[in-house]
Amino acid sequence: MKIAIFDFDGTLYTKETFKLLMKQLKNHPKYKQYYGKFFRSILPLYIRYKLKILPEPVMKERSMLLYLQALDSLTMTELHEYFNSMHSVMAPDFNEQVINRLTEHRKEGYYVLLVSGAYTPFLQAVTSHLTFDHIIGTDIPSRGDQLAMDQPFLHIQGRRKNEQIYQALLGKTVDWDNSFAYGDSISDLPVLEKVGYPVAVRPDEKLNAVAKQRNWEIL
Repeated sequence: MKIAIFDFDGTLYTKETFKLLMKQLKNHPKYKQYYGKFFRSILPLYIRYKLKILPEPVMKERSMLLYLQALDSLTMTELHEYFNSMHSVMAPDFNEQVINRLTEHRKEGYYVLLVSGAYTPFLQAVTSHLTFDHIIGTDIPSRGDQLAMDQPFLHIQGRRKNEQIYQALLGKTVDWDNSFAYGDSISDLPVLEKVGYPVAVRPDEKLNAVAKQRNWEIL
């Protein structure tokens, strides 16, 4: 079985989702009341990150957690509706080149995965116009229809992406040498290195250097 793995931020979607999530919360007619709580909680974290005291992966994970904690009074149903409302806002900023590749891979029978650190229900909502065989994201801890912030929170990034990919493909025989992966950041390198056909999409400086050195395709 051949697979095609797609990153989300900067790859399938041309912008950063967390910036969008912050903007949506700040301007939402119903939930903007929670923005102050979120901003106050993230500000000390952001300052430590800018001073290079806090590593970026830690910053990302804690920011994702703080965002959910600011919205912990919402039900999972309300959270899903909130994410669904972002679909039309984000639609113009999807990368058409990457969507075309996704469509081609599906026609050719590839098993297509979306792998991202974004919240899983958020990914499901904003990519509802696309078809994936499997979506891997950061799960939101819940108990029934309620958020359960006392449960472990695991942000999917870096090598955790590979671990989740292996778990999703358990029991399947994968032709890695003839599989594709698409990413934009050096943090996507563990996934890109796994396949025979890695594709750097509008890559950051570090990934661009690696892609050129290894003669990878660059979109």
